[in-house]
Amino acid sequence: MPAPPTEQDVLAALNQINATLAEQNAPPVVVSRVVRVARTIHQTLPRLRELGLGSEEGYAVVATATDYLPEALQGYLRLPREWADTRPIDGQKTALLILIDQLELLGATMDKILDAANRADAQALVAHGRFLQARFGHSSDGGDLRLEAP
Repeated sequence: MPAPPTEQDVLAALNQINATLAEQNAPPVVVSRVVRVARTIHQTLPRLRELGLGSEEGYAVVATATDYLPEALQGYLRLPREWADTRPIDGQKTALLILIDQLELLGATMDKILDAANRADAQALVAHGRFLQARFGHSSDGGDLRLEAP
């Protein structure tokens, strides 16, 4: 059984995706959405160190970088560009529009995971502040930052 992916594996997968986009001359509309997903994954990885890559959120991030995102891109990039961008294949949607929908969904999902990880840390900060207030008394009003003339 192979070892579970590491943070380095995730970063390597994102680097490979960037190389593929450049090699295949992907359209800017695709590149911008992939960059959004990749940026959010980069921002999320440090947050997942506490949760672990084996957590539900960690699994979603790893799977997005190593499986979901590359598979979506390869499905589109295998098609002849003009055909993929102009020929409806699902109702009125072209392969390009279907890919954009998939990338938007992945981006929104990664945003939610990053937000949840940050909220968990923010809640810990709030809880610690309440503990300190209960333990030591009143909270600070921010202090006096005015500088007196010498």
